[in-house]
This record gives sequence, structure tokens and C-alpha cells, in this order.
Amino acid sequence: MSNLPHRHTRKTEELMDIMPDPKIFEMSTDLFSILSDVSRVRILWLLCHTEDCVANIADAVDMSSPAVSHHLKLLKSANILKYTKKGKEVYYTLADNEKANEVHKIIDTVFHMDCFTDLIP
Repeated sequence: MSNLPHRHTRKTEELMDIMPDPKIFEMSTDLFSILSDVSRVRILWLLCHTEDCVANIADAVDMSSPAVSHHLKLLKSANILKYTKKGKEVYYTLADNEKANEVHKIIDTVFHMDCFTDLIP
């Protein structure tokens, strides 16, 4: 039973019983802050759907390579991107983890894409 100052409805009390731990809210705000930059969302939209090098990503999103590299570094440190080296080139794409999958779902929802069902034969 809660100690709400007013008892307008039981819904708030019911929600309080299942409210996630504050740490979960903190983690979600970290994700939202990553998604709050237009350039990063454009880069993520691209990398949710392909793997490519910095030069091509920069050209595709009409940014300088150093600017794209800066955003890629932030996305890598947030465990949203992974990279592979092929010769002298480094290729980036979405990581294969729960956080990156959530980002992919958000991108698909916002931009009305459905990669998950499009990939099913």
C-alpha cells in the first residue's frame, strides 16, 4: 500500500508496484541522449541497414569524415556499433546486442521500416 497524498485512482498505486528500478530509468536516459543528436540518428539509420566505412558513411549523411568518426566513437563506446577491419578499411554496423536491437526497433518504428519482417524469407 502506498502513501500517496491523494487517492484519485488506484492506477498510480498499481503502477508504483511494478515501477522499474531507478537504474533502469537512468539507462534509458543514456540511450535517449545518444538518440537526441540528428547526425547520430542519420548515421544509425544507415548502419541499422548496412555495413560501411567512414568515408562512405560521411558521404551518405553529407558530413565530414572527422565528424562522422566522432559520432562513431560515441556509438561504439555506448556498445551500439561494432566494427571489423578488412585490409586498411574499417567497416561499421549495428552491434549484435540487446541495446543495439532496441535502437534498431526505434529507428524502424520512427522511419516506418520493418527490417525484422523484411528479412524473413
